[in-house]
Order: sequence, then structure tokens, then C-alpha cells
Amino acid sequence: DALPKRFIECYIAEQNMVQVAIGVASRQRYITFVHTFACFLLRAADQVRMGGISFTRTKYVGSHAGVSIGEDGPSQMALEDFAFFRTIPNIVCFYPSDAVSAERAVELAANYDGAVYIRTSRPNFPILYKNDEVFEIGKAKIVVESSNDVCTIVAGGVTLHEAMKAAEKLKGVGKAVRIIDLFTIKPIDRDTILKSVNATHNRLVVVEDHYPEGGLGEAVMGALAGQTNVKVIHLAVKEVPRSGKPAELLSKYGIDAEHIANAVEKLV
Repeated sequence: DALPKRFIECYIAEQNMVQVAIGVASRQRYITFVHTFACFLLRAADQVRMGGISFTRTKYVGSHAGVSIGEDGPSQMALEDFAFFRTIPNIVCFYPSDAVSAERAVELAANYDGAVYIRTSRPNFPILYKNDEVFEIGKAKIVVESSNDVCTIVAGGVTLHEAMKAAEKLKGVGKAVRIIDLFTIKPIDRDTILKSVNATHNRLVVVEDHYPEGGLGEAVMGALAGQTNVKVIHLAVKEVPRSGKPAELLSKYGIDAEHIANAVEKLV
């Protein structure tokens, strides 16, 4: 409505949409953003791949990711999107967890000379960050921290908010945890993760609204390869999900605050 000459409606033809965006962005004519449900972006896997090896600057925004979308059911729940997008050469993968970090991700994407994937979520998350918070590509945020932390939790999107609920629950039984908002899945902030894990007795919980393969857990564990003394619990969606209310599904598939707190208790 605001800028109709900058908007192209491609309807339900995602392969064509990605090709249009790559074409419009070619020869550095324009910065293009592609948007649809994250699960439908995967229909254009070949076009995204060819764009990657052709050095496109196109930015992909996949919304409604994970079981947290609720009633729409598994056909609409992208649970394998990071597994695909992380393989694209030179791409940056963002996973914002509130409105502020989402806006900063878009800003960083527009100024990055290459392809970008931004995974966005359906629920209305609470605001975590002040409007002037500075974000960088490849830099995670520590959102909960103390000198007595017994475990590190790495999360993103809906599971970050669940992790913060778990931290309050654990505080009630005298256990403090450190929580990392990964923000950038690729490139990953290995230094922040490693320092936090080392500072929390080499205990780590990774929790994600994604299948176990190729998502946050494997990205984090890949970054920590060679660290032989780290104890890890990886919480993810480990079966084809059903339709239901978001809170019901987060509980059923083991990625809500209660399961996160239990994982920390198990490690400690």
C-alpha cells in the first residue's frame, strides 16, 4: 500500500517468485526481499541453490516456522528450513526472537552484500531488547547471566522465551542458568558459546523449534567440535507434529519451559 512500485505479487508460485527476485537483484539493480511461509520457500530449493552459486544478493524471509504456529498443522510448519538454508554458500541465517531483533535483522540483511535467510515466527513475542540495541552478523546475545550459572541454554525464537520461563522456574529451586539468544545461526558465534559453556561447568542445553537434523543443535555442536568435556542435551521436534494450540504443541514435542528446566536438572 505504501510503496506499490516496489512490490511484486507472485501469488502461490514460489519457484517463480524466487527467480523473479534473483532477476530483479541481478547486476546490483535492487535489494530484493522474498517472503512466504518458510515451508513454502523450500519449494524453490533449486532456485535458491542456483542463486547461491551465482552470488545473488537476494534476501529470503520465511515466516510461520515451527510447531509454534499451532493449529495450521504439519504441512505449514517449517521444521527443516535451517537444514537447507545453512548449506547455501556465503548465506547469512538470522533467527530473531522479538520485534527489535527482527527489524535489526532486516536492516543487516539489506546492507549485506550477499544472500540472507531470516526465519520469523507467528506468535506475538514479548519485546526483549531496547530499540537502540546493537546487533551484528555472527554475534549472539547473552540475555540471562550471573556469576553462579550452572548450565548454558542456547535457543532462538519461541524457545528463547521458553528458556527464560525455565530460568525463572529454576531460580525458584536455587539454580541459575545462562541463556544465549543465538540470533545468527550462520555464521555462528563460537566464541560466546564456548566461553559461556566453559563458565557453566561445561553443561549445555540447546532447544529449538526445528527437527534435530541441521538446525540450531547441530550448528552449535559443530561449532564446539573438539571440546571433549562438554555435556549436551539437545531438545528438538523429533517426530512429525500434529495440529493443536501452540503451548500444547511446545509441551507435546518437548521444547517448552518445563522440558528445558528438566533438561538442566538432569545435567546438573
